[in-house]
Amino acid sequence: MFNLQLYLVANVQLIIYNYERKPVMSKKAKLIARLLSKPSDFTFDETIRLLGYFGYSSVTTGKTSGSRVTFANSDNDYIRLHKPHPRNNLLSYQIDDLVEALKVRGLI
Repeated sequence: MFNLQLYLVANVQLIIYNYERKPVMSKKAKLIARLLSKPSDFTFDETIRLLGYFGYSSVTTGKTSGSRVTFANSDNDYIRLHKPHPRNNLLSYQIDDLVEALKVRGLI
């Protein structure tokens, strides 16, 4: 039987520790930590998943929306990114733009 302990930290995030006192991170927390480490292999699919955790979904603007992709949430807040092509990995400036957009909105 597992003995989970719950702790609240200063920024009111819930951290769960397992019986070995190691923090158990959610998929969202792992993806945020991966983004903040600015890896060279962060994919556009991971970007879609991350923005989905924050309530954003892609907006289609017609048959061909081009390489510019817009993500919107229910508050009509928009994040615009270039979709990488032909590769699937984001370039370093795209990761920087995404991190900045999420920090400005107070999401990370």
